[in-house]
Amino acid sequence: MERLKAGLAAALSIGLAMPPAPVLAQSALRTARHGTARSAYLSGQLHGDDRILHALNRFTFGPRPGDLEAVRATGLDKWFAQQLRPETIDNTDLEARLAEFPAMQGNTADLLYRLPSGAIIRQTAAGKLPMPEGGALQAIYTNEIARYQVRQQQKEKQKSQQASRAPDKESLPMKMNTAAMGTEGGQSNASPTDPGQMNAMANANPRTDQAAAEPQIPEGQIEHLLALPPQQRVARLAAMDQPDLDAFRKALKGPQRAALTAGLDPAQKEFVAALESPNRVVNEELMAQRLTRDIYANAQLQEAMTDFWLNHFNVYLHKNEETPYYLVSYERDVIRPLALGKFEDLLEATAHSPAMLLYLDNSSSIGPDSIAADKAKMAAARRPDAKKKAPEGLNENYARELMELHTLGVNGGYTQADVTQVARVFTGWTVDQPQRGGGFRFDDNRHEPGAKKVLGKKIKEHGELEGREVLHMLATRPATARFICRKLAIRFVSDEPPQALVDRMSASFLSSSGNITAVLQTLFRSPEFWSNTTYRAKVKTPLEFVVSAARASHATADNLQPLANALRDMGMPLYGAVPPTGYKWDAADWVSTGALVNRMNFALSLAANRLPGVTVAWNPQTDAGATTIEDGSGMRPVAPSAAMTSAPIPTPEAEEQRLESLLVAGGLSAQTRIAVLDQFQQQSAQIQSSMIAMPAAAGKPINPAKAAAAQEKQDQLLAGLLLGSPEFQRR
Repeated sequence: MERLKAGLAAALSIGLAMPPAPVLAQSALRTARHGTARSAYLSGQLHGDDRILHALNRFTFGPRPGDLEAVRATGLDKWFAQQLRPETIDNTDLEARLAEFPAMQGNTADLLYRLPSGAIIRQTAAGKLPMPEGGALQAIYTNEIARYQVRQQQKEKQKSQQASRAPDKESLPMKMNTAAMGTEGGQSNASPTDPGQMNAMANANPRTDQAAAEPQIPEGQIEHLLALPPQQRVARLAAMDQPDLDAFRKALKGPQRAALTAGLDPAQKEFVAALESPNRVVNEELMAQRLTRDIYANAQLQEAMTDFWLNHFNVYLHKNEETPYYLVSYERDVIRPLALGKFEDLLEATAHSPAMLLYLDNSSSIGPDSIAADKAKMAAARRPDAKKKAPEGLNENYARELMELHTLGVNGGYTQADVTQVARVFTGWTVDQPQRGGGFRFDDNRHEPGAKKVLGKKIKEHGELEGREVLHMLATRPATARFICRKLAIRFVSDEPPQALVDRMSASFLSSSGNITAVLQTLFRSPEFWSNTTYRAKVKTPLEFVVSAARASHATADNLQPLANALRDMGMPLYGAVPPTGYKWDAADWVSTGALVNRMNFALSLAANRLPGVTVAWNPQTDAGATTIEDGSGMRPVAPSAAMTSAPIPTPEAEEQRLESLLVAGGLSAQTRIAVLDQFQQQSAQIQSSMIAMPAAAGKPINPAKAAAAQEKQDQLLAGLLLGSPEFQRR
């Protein structure tokens, strides 16, 4: 099977290594169709539906069925203007879906209290924080403290065993000799296969010891608990001791895991998951809400720009235990609401964000001549022999990335001396009790006194206002305008955007005081954006590929974890870029044989409904039951296609044509279509033979259920091949 997938990836994705075929103007298409002798004018610009599809592919995470028609009816200019004003777009359906993630609603301190991190648990276990009294929250803390104490006991036991097993170098040869003779220390030495010795070795293994101590849960008890009403089921889980709860969770089989949360409201589901691992709940809900927004939001440009800025102002999820909790607010309160606003507002908001201050270590930066540094020096002088951690000094991480990655760019005209001076400016910008979810705090004791000089300008001593002055200076520099606008052009136009376009966008940036909406309007009106050469010229990143596949297939995603797992397998886990540079947008980082195999694996799994909690209906009989589809402005009626009312088993060519019109906006090339049908014929022979051909040859009637199953499998395979096509993987 893996060889098959590799072959499919090679056959269908070879086009990714080649530039896309140029799009003919509508007049040229008419000439080709009717054989007119007169030579047609070949425009270099996109026209008609190609223009709409191009905008949908660039400014959204990919068109859904019905989007082309909806934009055509609204008008492309009006649609784009509305996308620039996300507050005017109805997202009622999205808000209902986001209600499934209650952890994403509160502030960081509340989130850390309700779903405690490892640091909160350690402090509570040590008596530094109070234990919540009664109720569900106490059960979460009790279980986590019990697990923490077990881990600590195992570590101590392992240390003790390692110390006792450490060989004495002088006596080692003698011990080996006495062991060879069958005795050691005057005792009988058991054979390596002796059951008594094997049991002793097993008991010495902490994992085996723990497994032996775990209680066994009778199957009847599991079924009894799963049959309880939701409230009683949750109460029973909350009352379990930690060993019993862990044993119960491990004993659950696949269907039973689904039954455990059946009928629970979002808060109850969150509590049940938190009983097992509260910090995992935060991680998974963070990723789930992000994917939910990307797939189902009608304000798609806002989500595309949120993705852009989250990558530009990258914060790595696993920087420390508190980062996932701070990322909730960072995305929700800093990035998304300012994604289409003024760049300076966004820059200042990220600079004040605890997520950024912790990620780039500015929260620990101390001015060399600050009050805090002087106190640390005096304390060290009084106790020169004290074993105390040395105080943090000046940290230049944020200052360097602020200029290199957030504003000016690598060639933005700054020097190492500027980096040091900016680092001095931002001393004192810290986080108040980060392990407990505190917010931004300016600590004057840590701030470096005196004037600083940045990019040739004197910054007078003024505490926190020094940083605001530097941020304003950086946000309004021409180098910043060029750097930001080039990145936007790479994201929306091409991997190597025309310099003339970047220059016009930069001019808009500077004249509008960094208004991102104005910059995007300039991009939208530019002839370079609408050039034929830009059509399907960019390869989708893994995130764009996964989300666009879910949107194009009109998937119902009740469980987003399989999609998050697919992104990890493709090398682009959400919030998973370790360096401050974030992920790259150009094709070179995402096109390789292994990457394409992973994409094909995902496409076939999605199409075949093998991703738990993610379902797609391909069967025309199923489709025929649906009379409405969502098109971005609500639900609209749809008429059944010809394939829905035709013979029970349409031809592969007919089904390919139907599915292609749904999945691949703009259609396939003739070469790709031939490759898809060829691969389908090779793989579908067994399906057709067992379910259709053999009964027909024997003169037996075709079983309707088998016919429906055969068609469903046919559609799933065809859809998977289409989602893996080079045309779909381009945008």
